[in-house]
Amino acid sequence: MIVAALVGILAVAVAALPFVFERQRQAINQPMRNQSGGDFVVSPEGQTHYRWSGPVDGPVIVAVHGLTTPMVVWDGAVASLTAAGFRVLTYDLYGRGMSDSASGPQDLPFFLDQLDTLLADQDVIGDVSMLGYSLGGSIVTAFAARQPSRVNTIVLVASAGIEGAETIFDWGCRSLPVVGDWLHAMFAAGQLRRGSDAQKPAAVLEMQRFHLSRCGFLPAVLASRRGALRVTLEDAHRKLAKTAVPITAIWGTSDPVIPARAIGTLTQWNRNVQHIEIAGAAHGLPYTHADEMSEAIVAALTS
Repeated sequence: MIVAALVGILAVAVAALPFVFERQRQAINQPMRNQSGGDFVVSPEGQTHYRWSGPVDGPVIVAVHGLTTPMVVWDGAVASLTAAGFRVLTYDLYGRGMSDSASGPQDLPFFLDQLDTLLADQDVIGDVSMLGYSLGGSIVTAFAARQPSRVNTIVLVASAGIEGAETIFDWGCRSLPVVGDWLHAMFAAGQLRRGSDAQKPAAVLEMQRFHLSRCGFLPAVLASRRGALRVTLEDAHRKLAKTAVPITAIWGTSDPVIPARAIGTLTQWNRNVQHIEIAGAAHGLPYTHADEMSEAIVAALTS
């Protein structure tokens, strides 16, 4: 009896650990936002952190980041794009950077609502170029397929929504209800922390450390894996193939997250896509190969 009671108490304590850890993480507060160097708009699920860069009269580019690294991932590209005369709008997806966390599913309509709200608030009503990295590639693709008349050019960087590879750990967290939530809450931070830190610039490393200590980040990652990242965007890409929207896709030849077969798959869906491969680049190519990536982006947008 006593043993059974102790086992039960221990089981409850272990099950509760993720909730305890999450409550101990730091919530986004106003002093942090005041130091962010950006601005904020009230979106359907909370505040969205955004920043404009470049000449006010330049052609507009909207850049959408990936699953775990917020808009700081675009810093290298933004420098090149603004030097080329473009006006760049970057922002943090919910649960990342300085944007609010949001509960519930994080599917593509969820992210499109956030993007639509930001563009409407900033009076971005004309044609724009769209730049999407990883998860951001899925968001950009879905946006453009829904409203192709609003898009001048699309550049996809290691885009999701085509082909993907995931670890057994990621698959388990995504696929298993309850158990997956517990595993992700307990061990996902360690998985992310063990990434190739030596290749990351200081700003990205600092933001990653902040994310792993901020409330709402890990739940946002899991919700996105179960939502937007589960969707294959064949229909959207085939729809874009029937439009005049030019698309350039940039790939890392050593990317373990988006495998090389994605190039062939996307070509089957849209033979008009121009493909650029960056030799030796893994999934973090926006910061490990920023110069090569930025050169390819500028060329795609000015050709």
